[in-house]
Amino acid sequence: MLTVAVTGATGAQGGATARAVLAAGHRVRALTRRPDSAAAAELRALGAEIRHADFGDRASLDAALTGADALFAVTTPFGTDTATEVRQGRTLVDAAAAARLGHLVLTSAAHADRGTGIPHYESKHEIERHLRASDVPWTVIAPAAFMDNYAGGWTMAGLREGVFGWPMPADRPFALISAADIGAFAALAFSRRKEFVGRRIDIASDTCTPEEIATALTTATGCPITHHEVALDHVRAHSEDLAAMFTYFTTTGLDVDVPALRRAYPEVGWQTFAQWAAEQNWPGLLNAPRPVERTTA
Repeated sequence: MLTVAVTGATGAQGGATARAVLAAGHRVRALTRRPDSAAAAELRALGAEIRHADFGDRASLDAALTGADALFAVTTPFGTDTATEVRQGRTLVDAAAAARLGHLVLTSAAHADRGTGIPHYESKHEIERHLRASDVPWTVIAPAAFMDNYAGGWTMAGLREGVFGWPMPADRPFALISAADIGAFAALAFSRRKEFVGRRIDIASDTCTPEEIATALTTATGCPITHHEVALDHVRAHSEDLAAMFTYFTTTGLDVDVPALRRAYPEVGWQTFAQWAAEQNWPGLLNAPRPVERTTA
């Protein structure tokens, strides 16, 4: 039985990984800046040990990793910036090396090692390079686009109006994966360490076009949903980073060999988008109170 430290444990990827690692029979040490949060309480109820840790506080990471066997590492530039993500990722890798962990599974992004020019892909690749240069036995799992994003944010605002707004042509396919499948794959990597150490693997569980996503959402929600191609200039006005990502998705394309993954690792489950959509609480999501818009004088 391993003791696996999980960063981002109260978020989507980290939370899914913590649950999958517990289900695999290992101990989980959930690292979070908010040990008193509701998400932390849920993990505690499942049997996880909750530890305070902050990427900006190396001492807290050292303390949290002492005695652990392995680490699931997730970083993000959203809420900060890519320079901060790289700095925090390097600190996390260095703390794992100092703790002499036997395995570090880093979650990155599919195609991040291909020179995409997408800022938050390039920052993840920089952390990957730092990890490879360290003394820590490593695995990089690189998820495709997150299905879970379609249950919130700008997507949900559009779905309430019967529109799936997405900055891609209706017939352009791209790879997708659920947080649950990311967690299941990470847990598999920990359980089969010898098979996965030293490998970088792009992962996805389905490939869909925006039109196919709209059709699946229509079935799942019971409401007619149509795809609307959002102009890239609209996205760019909010984020150059995301505009670069959607440009890449549309021109080069985000492809992952889903059939090969399903053959090689059937135990993961690999949800299709339609299966994921069918499991969501759409009445609750669609009818949830909308954020109050603030105005300035």
